[in-house]
Amino acid sequence: MHQSLMKRYEGNPVLTIDDLPVKGLGYYVFNPGAIKFNGEYLLLVDVFHREGSIIFWIARSKDGYNFKFDPEPVDWPEMPADTGWVENGVYDPRITKFGDDYYIFYGSHNNDCGTRIALAKTRDFVKFEHVAVTSELNNRNAALFPEKINGMYCRFERPFHGDEFSPCYMWLSFSKDLEFWGRHRESLKPRPCHWDHQKLGAGAPPIRIKEGWLEIYHGINPSCDGSMYMLFAAILDYKEPWKEIARCKYPILFPETDYEQKGRVRNVVFTCNALLDDDNTVKVYYGASDTCIALAEAPLEEIVKACFEPYQLTLSKKGSL
Repeated sequence: MHQSLMKRYEGNPVLTIDDLPVKGLGYYVFNPGAIKFNGEYLLLVDVFHREGSIIFWIARSKDGYNFKFDPEPVDWPEMPADTGWVENGVYDPRITKFGDDYYIFYGSHNNDCGTRIALAKTRDFVKFEHVAVTSELNNRNAALFPEKINGMYCRFERPFHGDEFSPCYMWLSFSKDLEFWGRHRESLKPRPCHWDHQKLGAGAPPIRIKEGWLEIYHGINPSCDGSMYMLFAAILDYKEPWKEIARCKYPILFPETDYEQKGRVRNVVFTCNALLDDDNTVKVYYGASDTCIALAEAPLEEIVKACFEPYQLTLSKKGSL
């Protein structure tokens, strides 16, 4: 019996590499950005292809459960030469609607240097426009707030303080023009002796709820055969999102199924999205073991409740569970 708060869709995984219209092109699909657009659920999917890099490919669904890939991958814009940055791969897009535009923060990878945060935008998910490279090296997991904070654009980011295995956590940064980012502030940090004690990073762009900003993020905990990626939830102050109001003590989704425990990377559930439906159900389309895409759902009220009510073990009078 699965113990996660979020309920998995019984038809999981919703997308695998076999669903691509071109066979033999890639090896894995994972970590999509997600948005509702023109009456459809739209996923902007990482496709790890046979040349050893990642490209974006769109999948669409009318009902949020049955997806079909577009005939061809996204016609992603080339990085402008005046940026001085060569983009060899793209991954982990996070989509935020802001006015008439859909902004996409993503990991822009250079084979010689590493990863920086880049920003693109679109209005129709057919033509995409490059906006800027928006961070120094070794920064990723950027997610744009859907409203300005104190008159400025605000985003989560996750700089590295060492190598891939070093502890690191979420920061906030601010911008007047979406290109130059500063006024960095610490946000959610690892918690000693918790499931997310090694490092963590933004998952979905924040969702505005009556209690503040709901953020679903990934937390990482070392295990005996690697690292385990899990999903958590936190609520941040609406006007001052660096202030934590409530935070779940236990994962709302952790690897329990074969497709989450076995794959390119073992024991991974990882999201770049969380969509709030009209019936107040939160849908999360997540990468499972960096291999396929699955769906988990939960009522908003249950996620909020989990943030305010810590999990407690019940002991018998003799002290046993």
